[in-house]
Amino acid sequence: MRRRKPALAFIFILLVLDILGIGLIVPILPKLVRQLSGGDAAEGALTYGVVLGIYALMQFVFAPIIGALSDRYGRRPVILISLLGAGIDYFIMAWAPTLAWFFVGRIIAGITAANFSAATAYIADISPPEKRAANFGLVGAAFGLGFAIGPALGGLISEFGTRTMGEDLGIRLPFIVAGILTLLNWLYGLCILPESLKPENRRVFKLSQANPFSAIVALRRYPLVLGLAIAYFLLALGHQVYPAIWALYTKEKFAWSEKDIGYSLAAVGIMALIVQGGLARRLIPWLGERLSAIAGTALEVAMMVAFGLATNAMTLYALIVVGALGGICTPAIQGLISRTVGDDEQGSIQGSLTSLQSVAGFLGPIMITATYSYYISDQVVTKVYGAGFFFAAGLTLLGLLVMIWCFCRVNANTTG
Repeated sequence: MRRRKPALAFIFILLVLDILGIGLIVPILPKLVRQLSGGDAAEGALTYGVVLGIYALMQFVFAPIIGALSDRYGRRPVILISLLGAGIDYFIMAWAPTLAWFFVGRIIAGITAANFSAATAYIADISPPEKRAANFGLVGAAFGLGFAIGPALGGLISEFGTRTMGEDLGIRLPFIVAGILTLLNWLYGLCILPESLKPENRRVFKLSQANPFSAIVALRRYPLVLGLAIAYFLLALGHQVYPAIWALYTKEKFAWSEKDIGYSLAAVGIMALIVQGGLARRLIPWLGERLSAIAGTALEVAMMVAFGLATNAMTLYALIVVGALGGICTPAIQGLISRTVGDDEQGSIQGSLTSLQSVAGFLGPIMITATYSYYISDQVVTKVYGAGFFFAAGLTLLGLLVMIWCFCRVNANTTG
């Protein structure tokens, strides 16, 4: 039987279905956490931040392990095992009777979500160096397509379930649908997904490579990579504002329902699809990776401030459209980093980046929801609903400054 040739279409569809499952639960996750915790809006926001943080902490620990394992055994088995675990875990979270059980589910979800390092390494395997930045944009495009459908569908499923089965089952129904979808995704990958890693590019698995701290420290071998990794971390830290408080912010400030939140996230997904799936593949080669990274990050800073100052829903939607262009910064940075390391290190380097993003995913939601919670609580005289966005803008601005300093330093060393 003729072996299938690895292609971007395979991994793109796999990522779309994976993110679609995640997107289904986004609109109702804050409500379920608040229900299980039994607290008010401020206390529920804090608990929600911890729930997101636990998920990211597991990604931090397991991303380099999964990345290193994929360098040894191939991308296909790692991706398939992770998908199977994720599908089962959705059912655990769907029927979690207490907050403690739900935390167990989020721990498993964080472990299985670390497969993104194997997926990005897959893209690096099948992309020539000069096209990697543009092809990494497909990850954002997959995110966009999955989020264009997932959150809106999740909001509708929850509303339908609440009307027909009651509120408790209604907010859990999207988890069941996500579980079914993820298991179908696993079956698709089992039948369709070919291996991308060539035998000559495989390397022996070492425990040191699977240590998240060692994997990050190893970035010191490449000065440009280390500087960009720090900037990448700060950008990821600031970007946590969206999963951390978007649903909380829009519900408290604009009285949005789960369906409204789902529609807004669908708009985010559509714009990400347009930018990452099409415009990024043209803009990044035209502007160059460095300018794309700087311009995209600067726009992200401006948009975060603007989101915090928004006074109505129409303004939010306008900002979603304009702000999507900032999405070119991430694939540009990934492309710069990927071209600096060898073909036999792509899994480990992507695992290191996923680990950094996971640290940001652990710290960011806790820091941002704590800021948001404080400024909407009775402890302040005037509530500032946009405080979380302003804090995130500061973190992203710091990342931009580190990035510019890094580029200037590399240029000085090159010319000197």
